[in-house]
Amino acid sequence: MTERKPYAITVQDLVERGRDDIPAELITSTHLIYNSPAALAFNSPGAQGFGVKRAGLSIPGSVMLLVGPGCCGRNTTILSELGGYSDRFFFYIMDETDIVTGRHLKKIPQAVCEVVDSLAEKPSVVMICMTCVDALLGTDMERVCRKAEKEAGLPVVPCYMYALTREGRKPPMVDVRRAIYSLLEKQPRHRRTVNLLGYFAPLQDDCEIYDILRGVGFTQINEISRCPDFAAYKAMSQANVNFILNPESRLAAQDMEKRLGIPSVELTRLYQVAQIHKQYQALAQVLGTEIDDSSWHERAQAVVGKMREKYSGTTVAIGEMQNGNAFEMALALTRYGFVIKEIYANLGPDDFVYLRHLAALSPATEVYSNLSPSMLYYQGQDHPVDVTIGKDAAYYHEQAAHLHWDEDIQPFGYAGVISLLQGLDRVLSERKHP
Repeated sequence: MTERKPYAITVQDLVERGRDDIPAELITSTHLIYNSPAALAFNSPGAQGFGVKRAGLSIPGSVMLLVGPGCCGRNTTILSELGGYSDRFFFYIMDETDIVTGRHLKKIPQAVCEVVDSLAEKPSVVMICMTCVDALLGTDMERVCRKAEKEAGLPVVPCYMYALTREGRKPPMVDVRRAIYSLLEKQPRHRRTVNLLGYFAPLQDDCEIYDILRGVGFTQINEISRCPDFAAYKAMSQANVNFILNPESRLAAQDMEKRLGIPSVELTRLYQVAQIHKQYQALAQVLGTEIDDSSWHERAQAVVGKMREKYSGTTVAIGEMQNGNAFEMALALTRYGFVIKEIYANLGPDDFVYLRHLAALSPATEVYSNLSPSMLYYQGQDHPVDVTIGKDAAYYHEQAAHLHWDEDIQPFGYAGVISLLQGLDRVLSERKHP
């Protein structure tokens, strides 16, 4: 009988195959998806953390009407109870007749009006969250929302929790970012104002990017998560430039450039100290100025040096349910002396820029897909590691130290590197001295 085991491939073999020959086992659209307990929390547009539903409520003063079968609202109910969103979520539960005939589309404007009338304070906007049912029906949700907006007398914006579009050009988490900035209207731009696009929670307060941007002359730095009210959100259209901090915000930035005339510059979240320095110097060239990041650079290097001395040779498994690119993080930690045994993550062509370097340093590192049915046969005890990063990796290795690294507040830049390494130091020390 053939031994059943999970599919894995080394980074060396991946690099030899090339970005145009990614194994089908690592491409979710080519096979059935296995929602293992490791993946359930994030493999959904309605996921924990900032899935479509919670992300859609990033606009200050907004509420959401979720339209779909009862099963689609299950984890929304949990989110409402745990996250303090109970007064911002409302439900239109579709029955079989709605699904067969589409009659719910005529009722949505009435439902929006009922939601607005039930609230003591009028919301700034009603977000309509649609499920896969309307994807299959081919619903023109923009038209439905225009009618609801006219009847309710306030903005009504659709956002799409369509798992079916996850592999397409506009995946749910890309399109919802476009949606939440769609209410911004053209205003005179202020030369010293910038927007940080990418996340639904703010960057860590000690992130050096705030001081760097102020140091080159920007006096107003906007993040949607730091907008105290709807007026502050609307003022984001006055920005002179958008800084894209997450590639999933590219579509939103393109839409803002087309509608509002705001150009954009993209920065990547990195955990390699040397690459962070290069990125800031490249930013200085784009802005036509100088950036002195030496104090932060030196501090990050000092923390890296201490960690290398203390933990060189420590084995690590990295998942994708964490605040970073698993492949870039693996490369960074390998350069800091850690030994990356396994990575659990979806792989795309853009990741090969990291894989090529990782293969030169750690060719035997194995890559798995959380969503491969073959993960049914994964046994963590056969692949022991000292520490895991990401909730999914923690599921596979019960006996290891665990750093979930998935908090809402976002790490970035040198501050992100220092926080990551300090987190690893903490969990490894706790495991050694419980």
